[in-house]
Amino acid sequence: MGKKVRYEMRYDGATPEQVYAMLATPDFREQVCEFQRFPRRTITITPNGDGMAVKVDQYRPATEVPSFARKFVGEEINIVQEETWHSPTSADLTVTIPGKPGDMNGTVNLTGDATGTTELVEVDVKVSIPLVGGKIEGFIGEMLTKALRAENKVGRDWLASR
Repeated sequence: MGKKVRYEMRYDGATPEQVYAMLATPDFREQVCEFQRFPRRTITITPNGDGMAVKVDQYRPATEVPSFARKFVGEEINIVQEETWHSPTSADLTVTIPGKPGDMNGTVNLTGDATGTTELVEVDVKVSIPLVGGKIEGFIGEMLTKALRAENKVGRDWLASR
């Protein structure tokens, strides 16, 4: 069945162009990974027409993974986040854990108004493991929300410092 995750990140005082420029900056992506304690990562950002392709391949110890899920992910968790920005305001998002049964697919949209920009992330989390799949989907949804909360904090600080 899957779990739906919808999360809004607000950037007061920033235009969609400023938020997009931040998301296109490797140093910003590095700071987000550092803040989330991903000691190993590779970040690739490639301009593509009016948009860009972003790949964040990150690793960290699986210490936060509950015991029922640890046997599926092992001692270290590798998360690959790929964004295909079709324009400066719209992207497709895919998150995978290579070699593991499950993924997240969705969209990212930036919408500006008179006081700032909202980044809306909507994804479907699917884990195809009988009996515990739903439990793992819930855990992954919580991890995603935590990661987006961290990205939003780093992003607000990033934009405020410029």
